Formats: sequence, C-alpha cells, structure tokens
Amino acid sequence: MDNASTLLDVKEYPDTEVQKNRVLTLEEWQEKWVDHKIAFHQEQGHQLLKKHLDTFLKGENDLRVFFPLCGKAVEMKWFADRGHRVVGVEISELAIREFFTEQNLSYSEECITETPGAKVFKSSSGNISLYCCNLFDLPRVNIGKFDRIWDRGALVAINPGDRKRYADLMLSLTRKGFHYLLAVLSYDPTKHPGPPFYVPDAEIEKLFGSTCNIHCLEKVDVFEEQHQSWGIDYLVEKLYLLTEK
Repeated sequence: MDNASTLLDVKEYPDTEVQKNRVLTLEEWQEKWVDHKIAFHQEQGHQLLKKHLDTFLKGENDLRVFFPLCGKAVEMKWFADRGHRVVGVEISELAIREFFTEQNLSYSEECITETPGAKVFKSSSGNISLYCCNLFDLPRVNIGKFDRIWDRGALVAINPGDRKRYADLMLSLTRKGFHYLLAVLSYDPTKHPGPPFYVPDAEIEKLFGSTCNIHCLEKVDVFEEQHQSWGIDYLVEKLYLLTEK
C-alpha cells in the first residue's frame, strides 16, 4: 500500500517543456483509426467518470454535454440514455460511424456549409450530434454553449503548442454554472514522446486557473503491461473538476 500512495504523490516532472514541440497532424490521427491503433479507446467506458458521475451531473436534467475529440466514446450513449444532449467533435469519420454502429443507433449525416469538408452526424433520436471536422473549426459552426464538458483524451492529445488556444476555445463554449471534468496523465515525459502528452498541474493552473476553480477529485495508478512499450515505469491518471469562479 505504501508503494501505491508514494506513487500517487509522485512529484511533477521538472522538465515540462520536453514535449512542447511535438506535433501530430490530423492525418496521423485519422490513420490511427484506419490502422486500428486506438489503444486509447475504452470499450467499458471510463471508470473514474462512472465513479464521479453524480458529482459531475449534480442531479440536473437535460444538460448539454460536450465531448471534445470524442472518438467513439461509449460514454456519449451513457449521457444520452440519461436524457442529456450530447455533442462531440472528431476528425475521424470512421470513428463516428463506428460509434453509431457499435451502439446500434440509426443516424443521418449532413454537410456543414460554413466549413468545407465538415459533416455532422445525428442520431435519429436527435440527442447525439457528432461533428466531423478540425476542433478549431468549430467556432464557425454554431454549436451553442454547454453545461458540461467531459475531457478525456482531448487535452492530452492536443499538440502541446495548441493548448492555450484549446483551453480558450473550451471555456468559450461553457454556459454559466458549467462543470468541466478533465482527465490527464502523469509520467516521465523524457521516456515517452506522447501522445497522450504529459500535462502537469502547473499547466492546468496556467490554462484554467484565472477563470476556474480547480479541484482534483482523484489520482489513480493506471499503469498496465502495455505501457512498458512506452518506456515508462509509472502512469498516474488525475481527474479534475473545473467550475466557474
């Protein structure tokens, strides 16, 4: 037990700049889906989200929930099944189609005139809308504001140089009284280039601290055998709740 608690108190890695120039193109992300290199997808959904769902939803009904870089996250159906309205954005059309197919949901698709090449896929029930485009093209599409944002695999996937722009976009999409749930990973960034990228506490403070209260709900050891191939020897997931100041 001592080992586990020591691990979770692991100090922030001192050199937070080590990954700052890493860049993945949108094409590289699309290729990951085509080649089925999607170890980041969690078929059973995210266990920490499940555990803290009540804290996140606060018993409220008919919320608008945003999933940045949604992939085919099964949690989108969790929220829709509870009566909430879900909007996601994802660059891979394949991921979006797989989501609807795997969740057994019929859907329609339409092109978005404001953004050439962009499409929106909507469940027939109307409570899930997934936009296939570059996340940063979203401001041109009038998607409205959100009560909740579930950010798992998004901030940690954005190129480090785009984080400020990303955080500003996320905050611009929030409604008054929002809850923003953020999952990040801690490991030795000199041993693994990312993604997922290492996002230290100080970075979260820098990006969101001026407008949000930041509360760490939980830290868990998520190191598994597959992570040895990354060259790292520890991996800690941290779940933060960001609320309006």
